Amino acid sequence: MAKLINIPVVHDKRGNLSVIEGNRNIPFNIKRVYYLYDVPGGAKRGGHAHRKLKQLIIAASGSFDVVLHNGKEKETFTLNRSNVGLYVPQMTWREIENFSSGAVCLVLASKHYDESDYIRNFKEFKKLTES
Repeated sequence: MAKLINIPVVHDKRGNLSVIEGNRNIPFNIKRVYYLYDVPGGAKRGGHAHRKLKQLIIAASGSFDVVLHNGKEKETFTLNRSNVGLYVPQMTWREIENFSSGAVCLVLASKHYDESDYIRNFKEFKKLTES
């Protein structure tokens, strides 16, 4: 089940610091980190699901919406704080949209890139979640 995870913040007059540790404050070990930026207005990212991969999605800067579908229900999360991440479990369809100007979408993933883990067709995804 997808859920918002609060990332601890160490407050300091010089600026805040947040720490994410795999298998400690997020429910998986981190194998890959990537980020999306300079996304043109009106563009969407994602549009797929993963068979096994889990992710934590963070708005490192700016804001955007993450639309999730578990095969039965659709839910939209607006991410706009760098100390809150969205945990996305395996077999969850995701689309990322409504990027603000200057938004940076940081993604922590439980596995290395593997094209065979992707489901890129929504009809196929729906079929797999029905069984």
